[in-house]
Amino acid sequence: MSRNAPIAIPADVRSRLKVLRLLPRRARGAHGIGQHASRSRGAGLEFAQYRAYEPGDELRQIDWKLYARSDRFFVRESERESPITAWVLIDATASAGQRDRARPDWSRLDHACATAACLVELALQQGDRFGVIAISGEGVQLVPAGHGPRHRDRVHLLLRQLQANGSWPPETSLAPVWERVQAGDLLVALGDGFDEGGIVLLERLATARREVLHLQVLTAEERDFPFTEGHRFRDPETGDELLGDGRAIRAEYLARFDTAQRALQARLQSSGIVHATGYLDQPLDQPLRALLGAGGGA
Repeated sequence: MSRNAPIAIPADVRSRLKVLRLLPRRARGAHGIGQHASRSRGAGLEFAQYRAYEPGDELRQIDWKLYARSDRFFVRESERESPITAWVLIDATASAGQRDRARPDWSRLDHACATAACLVELALQQGDRFGVIAISGEGVQLVPAGHGPRHRDRVHLLLRQLQANGSWPPETSLAPVWERVQAGDLLVALGDGFDEGGIVLLERLATARREVLHLQVLTAEERDFPFTEGHRFRDPETGDELLGDGRAIRAEYLARFDTAQRALQARLQSSGIVHATGYLDQPLDQPLRALLGAGGGA
């Protein structure tokens, strides 16, 4: 897919999206009228409780009188009816440029951006706020949370401009993520799941009361390892290369791949992060059904 072409959602996928819902286990969020009827705790009118301040909380929610008495920051939570604010986080590092030989015009980044467009459609049809964050070797690019069709156009503009480059940036450059994604927001992360820094970020977001879902996007070749002859394998981010006979190393690769996948799922699950895996040769909504079915109504 040309990175300058409009991000089109196939008609059959768009039709199937109508039955999916972005319904986090903790239905909290920002202001507005959405499709969610559950009561949540936030910055409403009916006081519910105090809790300790956490990064991402709005300063206006701090009870300054209580701070004067205790010398500690506490946030006033109130019960209210609230939609969610949904964020899509895209790994746009160099490995996102990988693609299968069977479909050389369709990269991992193309697939992630098309999936992001699907998630935006879900938020739009629910009346929720949504924003997109892309992380690459250049740092963080984002479209702040907003709502409505015009805001969807702003998101699509960023998605069309994204290029896969560099490696995962240092933690110090990820401050915009913490500044924008508030406690109680829903964040869906799209990427290969191979960057340790990316997984650590998701774990910390989940610990800090963000609702985190992880959709791992892999090539069909990573899943099947169809190589049968001598092949040069190259890491697009580090430049490291490995020469090997595909047929000779296939069994070992598949065993190690399976072990790594199980370890990743167990690690994310231990942090309360819902995880699903999709592949470039699958319809866009197939892993979304698994992800939102597991995390949406739990």
